[in-house]
Amino acid sequence: MSRNLVVYNSLTRQKEKFSPIQEGFIGMYVCGPTVYNDVHLGNCRTFMSFDVIYRYLLYLGYKVRYVRNITDVGHLLDDGEDRMSKGARLDNLEPMEVAQKYSNGFHHIMSIFNTLPPSIEPRATGHILEQIEMVKEILDNGYAYEKNGSVYFDTLKFAEKTGEYGKLSGRIIEDLISESRDNLKNQDEKNHPSDFAIWMKASDEHIMKWNSPWSVGFPGWHLECSAMSTKYLGKNFDIHGGGNDLKFPHHENEIAQNVGSCGCQPANYWIHTNMLLMNGKKMSKSDGNTISPEELFTGKSVHVSKGYSPMVVRFFMLQSHYRSPNDLTDEALLAAEKGFKRLMDANKNLDGLIGASPLETILDTKISEIIEGAYSDMDDDFNTPRALARLFEIVTIINSLKDGQMSLSDISVTGITKIKDAMRTIIFDILGLKDESENNAGPLDGLMNLIIDLRQQARVNKDWGTSDKIRDSLNEIQIQIKDGKEGTSWSFK
Repeated sequence: MSRNLVVYNSLTRQKEKFSPIQEGFIGMYVCGPTVYNDVHLGNCRTFMSFDVIYRYLLYLGYKVRYVRNITDVGHLLDDGEDRMSKGARLDNLEPMEVAQKYSNGFHHIMSIFNTLPPSIEPRATGHILEQIEMVKEILDNGYAYEKNGSVYFDTLKFAEKTGEYGKLSGRIIEDLISESRDNLKNQDEKNHPSDFAIWMKASDEHIMKWNSPWSVGFPGWHLECSAMSTKYLGKNFDIHGGGNDLKFPHHENEIAQNVGSCGCQPANYWIHTNMLLMNGKKMSKSDGNTISPEELFTGKSVHVSKGYSPMVVRFFMLQSHYRSPNDLTDEALLAAEKGFKRLMDANKNLDGLIGASPLETILDTKISEIIEGAYSDMDDDFNTPRALARLFEIVTIINSLKDGQMSLSDISVTGITKIKDAMRTIIFDILGLKDESENNAGPLDGLMNLIIDLRQQARVNKDWGTSDKIRDSLNEIQIQIKDGKEGTSWSFK
């Protein structure tokens, strides 16, 4: 936690030094999936970006409470029908079966992409009481009104009294008129077209509905995140994240609800990821310009020439900064595949390298500067493409040492150890990549690599007794080690 982390705050539109509310602890809320359909690859990019942010905060030593919700309430309207009910009808399932089916699918894809699970993953349906209580608070504070069993947030009154509305998105109230996700039939009930529902009275045919003081109905779309972030992180917490598409109206209205209920800004830092394009265009199912994670893995799509492994896809995502658009093309994926393999091969080559210099060298100093640069890049708003570029500088050094273009006398034992520690920490712990060739290797390979490292260090220190004992002990259990130009290898006799 001694590093100087800087993050871009969407609320202030500038980079700021990160300072948590409570020393050593971070509360982070990220808007999760709506589980009426398979997870979209663009959403996967968002969740992978926040996985890296989560991992780096953990690396820095923070205790992080990472909350990511599941939206399983049928309040998102699609041609007049809520999407959970529509999904249930099309799949001939109960709405909660739909939610569970696609939640399972979402978790499966996240696991394949090697993302860490959040600390808490609350569901909207499990927090109806909290949402009703927040509606009551907003009403009591005069920022909402009830009409015909529905409750609407009064955006004009809120903007007039607080001056807060529009600060996050930079949009004006009139923009909400065309972007409201409420049912159009309710527009006549509102005092102003920009007002949004925080509780909606349900029609008789609506499946997902609950009792409330105002009607049998369901909460508005924006309400669940306000209620659940408050419950698990408090009225004011550190980081709120999501995709750029949620900045307006969802996150803007979240802020309004939180301020309207308790007078508190929910988050100090707002972090937004940019969109994933495909072939230079926005992904669109109607235009056929889309691809699912499964199609990407199997290659069963007109948009790719072959299938790509999950770690190649993750590596591809890391090559763009989370705030920049990322253009998915077959050519870019092919290049990412080559880059990922080069990175993994270099990391393996480290096991066979040993520094020969007993003192710190010029190359040692250069390596330290590169490694420090990679961490500084991560400190600079989690800049993964720049950090990766630094790693590839080290890859060039590793390959030059392996191929003899550089002498092992140019680097010390400490220098090699520093490369190993940094490469493995950044590649696996922070960036969340995995060496897919080791999936079936089991723990024995890792154990043998450790033993070989210890023997090599003993040899550098001219501790021939320890070196010989390791070799002879392995020999007694039918494991033979062989020293060669390309390093030390092992095999069963």
